[in-house]
Amino acid sequence: MGAYMRSLPFIDDLTGVAQKAAFFALTDDDKPHHTGFEARLAEIIMPRLEAMGFELVRVRMLGRERPTVQIMADRADGHLISIDDCESISRQIGAVLDVEDIVPGAWTLEVSSAGIDRPLTRARDWNRFSGHLAKVEMTIPTLDGRRRFSGIVLGAADGQGRMRLDDGSEITMPLIDIKTARLVLTDALIEATAKDAPSDLH
Repeated sequence: MGAYMRSLPFIDDLTGVAQKAAFFALTDDDKPHHTGFEARLAEIIMPRLEAMGFELVRVRMLGRERPTVQIMADRADGHLISIDDCESISRQIGAVLDVEDIVPGAWTLEVSSAGIDRPLTRARDWNRFSGHLAKVEMTIPTLDGRRRFSGIVLGAADGQGRMRLDDGSEITMPLIDIKTARLVLTDALIEATAKDAPSDLH
């Protein structure tokens, strides 16, 4: 069985890890689709999270000597995820991964919320945060050779994300070809996040 260590859960997004991010795409059921080993992890983690009342935003597998499994989750009821939620996910998912023995050797589990400047991994994320600034990197360059874009999110439909770029032009991009998409922390985003938060948070 694979031994593991649970790190203290935290709320902000995980940063400062010098490791290539997992690629993701959007499936028809609007859940993030991971490739490679992350896909196997997501297949195990996603149904367990849903049974607990959470949604998987992203999972990453980082490192070699003592790999770290990073889980980013949302509450399905729209409430902000709490430290208690992270601890509950850590306990239950950690036990599941230990039983499944999918990660060889000793490993660490880290759980966090998506944060305010969250990644946009699902079509509904693009629609929910329409009107906010984001940065996008494509897995393959567009026709003009660009991979990176910055602009205002305009939503998503039919597998295509839309953005209004800084020069005022609009671009559509296949969600399946997006490597990373992430909101940029702005005063407007902070205000909107606070306004949308349920009043009965614990």
